[in-house]
Amino acid sequence: MTPEEITAFVDRLYATTGEGNWEAAAEMLTDDFVAHEADGLPMAGEFRGRNGLKDLYSKVMGMVDVAALERSALPVGEDCAIAVLTMRFADPDLKPAELCEMFRFRDGKCCEIKPYYFDPAPFIAACEAKKTAA
Repeated sequence: MTPEEITAFVDRLYATTGEGNWEAAAEMLTDDFVAHEADGLPMAGEFRGRNGLKDLYSKVMGMVDVAALERSALPVGEDCAIAVLTMRFADPDLKPAELCEMFRFRDGKCCEIKPYYFDPAPFIAACEAKKTAA
């Protein structure tokens, strides 16, 4: 994939998942797709297969109220990209979470996503705020 194709792919995957079009999102993933979430995060673990991203998204969105996910940069390599993101929460008093998501590609599809939270505290605070509001 060219850098332009990778950029368009990542933007399309974010748009597709944001719309909840999980059938289209699954078509963009390899059969052995895996998303890794680090230990210490409330959603820690591996989410595998073509429905793994849907499973992860459903879990995360059940934990926090996300108002916006803003991409500020997308450095692209030969078979990978790193999306630099700011996750803003519905409660404007909550500090946004800053993170990067590393994407790996194989045969025109995404085979892996590995998020990295600069500081997990804002995400964890958003989880606690949603629990308290419930």
